[in-house]
Amino acid sequence: MANLTGKTAVVTGSTSGIGLAYARAFASAGANIVINGMGAPEDIEKERAAIESDFKVRAIHSPADMTKPAEIAGMIALGESTFGSVDILVNNAGIQFVSPIEEFPIEKWDAIIAINLSSAFHGIRAAVPGMKKRGWGRIINTASAHSLVASPFKSAYVSAKHGIAGLTKTVALEVATHKITCNCISPGYVWTPLVEKQIPDTMKARGLTKEQVINDVLLAAQPTKEFVTSEQVAALALFLCGDDAAQITGTNLSIDGGWTAE
Repeated sequence: MANLTGKTAVVTGSTSGIGLAYARAFASAGANIVINGMGAPEDIEKERAAIESDFKVRAIHSPADMTKPAEIAGMIALGESTFGSVDILVNNAGIQFVSPIEEFPIEKWDAIIAINLSSAFHGIRAAVPGMKKRGWGRIINTASAHSLVASPFKSAYVSAKHGIAGLTKTVALEVATHKITCNCISPGYVWTPLVEKQIPDTMKARGLTKEQVINDVLLAAQPTKEFVTSEQVAALALFLCGDDAAQITGTNLSIDGGWTAE
């Protein structure tokens, strides 16, 4: 396992789901953590305190709004001023909306592109100078099987995730000689609050029951017929932070139960 003692990880969208699993995985390897995201203050504090008590590292919360470039830069600056560096950046914040394209609300398109794609650009832009100066860094972007294939009614999400795959490759090439890697992880359906929340919209859009959505829409795409777990995704991210993964860069790593093999 990677030894991240003395390093700092910033993980966006990490108050629940995959993001929280990332934060806990990095903390288990010794990294200090900046979590970010929305939620009830008491819930966020509970998760922040649990990271500190479970793994004996330091953890802080940044309330940075992922639609605001200045706040994203401020989150990176907060990590650097609190812990002395930001060595690992995980761009994980994401939202979803399901609708036929002719009815897709323009403001939902704008929000999804901002949070799922542009926020990664702003975070990387702010973090790379410090990584270059220290001669080490790991940038991990949460993409999706939808960075490789499409599904109907998800025009904004699929566009953003395809964009993340392209951004990942470009950044990897730019930082390749600085001992900084940039990769994206493309999970299939992971059982998270984000997936749970889109079930009612999909039921409505397709005229299906909850069980039909889970079995005939979500898991239909995954040959294993099982959800990916947040912990499995986090374990892959942790591997990418280790020395054994130093030559893995610019890649899109699928963890999707075989979905994109078809």
